[in-house]
Amino acid sequence: MTRLFPQLLGSAFVELAPRVQELHRRDGTQHYRGEVEVERGRSPLAALCGWATRLPPAGRGPIEVEIIVDAQRERWTRHVGAHAMRSRLWAADGLLHERLGLVEFGFRLFADQGVLKWQVACVRVLGLRLPVRWFAGVAAHEFERDGRYGFDVQAALPLVGPLLRYRGWLDVN
Repeated sequence: MTRLFPQLLGSAFVELAPRVQELHRRDGTQHYRGEVEVERGRSPLAALCGWATRLPPAGRGPIEVEIIVDAQRERWTRHVGAHAMRSRLWAADGLLHERLGLVEFGFRLFADQGVLKWQVACVRVLGLRLPVRWFAGVAAHEFERDGRYGFDVQAALPLVGPLLRYRGWLDVN
């Protein structure tokens, strides 16, 4: 079974920091724990977008992540307090696709000096394709800091402003 991230990154996968490789190389069901800080946009439209993608509420504290890998896809559940943010990931057309609630993103993945970068390439809401330029403010980075897997995810939309920023670390040992 080939994992999604090594498959999509090809030879660039080995350029990633060791903890990032480790998280994306394991098969089966994995559980990770760490800390997260979540910031949410304050506008009514930001709240609507957060609801549509099932984003966690603002706060700071523990995070637990479950990743279930099978031959076709990965299912991620991020537990932040009492909130569970679920997503499904799969590869198609050279992109990493992620469904979060009512929204499906297609991401191009890049390795840059040990950092895994996710760049939005397409977005669909309820099957309707949206202009990718609207999502220039959406980015995710995975990295290693102090021997831990780290993540930083930001999302902002034109006319809506900031939707979310969540960042933190997981122990992948």
